[in-house]
Amino acid sequence: MKIGYMRVSSSSQKLDRQEVIMEKLSVDRIYVDVQSGKDTSRPELQRMLSEIQNGDTLIVESISRFARNTKDLLNLIEKLDEKGVKFVSQKENIDTESATGKFMLTIFGAVAQLERDYLLQRQKEGIAIAKAKGKYRGRKAIEIDEKKFQRLYKEWKSEKLSSKHFMLDLGIKPNTFYRRVAEFETSLEQNKKAH
Repeated sequence: MKIGYMRVSSSSQKLDRQEVIMEKLSVDRIYVDVQSGKDTSRPELQRMLSEIQNGDTLIVESISRFARNTKDLLNLIEKLDEKGVKFVSQKENIDTESATGKFMLTIFGAVAQLERDYLLQRQKEGIAIAKAKGKYRGRKAIEIDEKKFQRLYKEWKSEKLSSKHFMLDLGIKPNTFYRRVAEFETSLEQNKKAH
């Protein structure tokens, strides 16, 4: 069976390019994670690893969609090998069925990690320069529809709405959600004291 694994770092990113490849290669089943690839504790990746079977082929659009560092990449490939699963990365034209494919996988993994490390280093240097010039403002604040938030908050507090659905409706992540709830509840307390 052909198994596909796709990943994007956030809901604002598109899966289109990866979907085209999966369709072109007639993949039977697809697992999708919407989160950073900084480690392997991604729910769909872990589910795929537990469900994939001997004789299956795992297809990814590129190594960077599967693992962000060489250590994780090689550990994941080792797990697939132990299960008798073939690994194919379309972008890098890698197929672990051959010795050359396994060797190339190690090389590409190391290069991908080096590129990521360089990118993070340049990003830190750029922020330091911008801060020194007084031009760094940090991340742009996430705008939340206040009326919608208050309506959903009431439903959430009365347990008619789960935290997960509250976040999904607003399109925010857990840290933003809990920070915003804390701010809102603090303002409610201050208003009570003022009146």
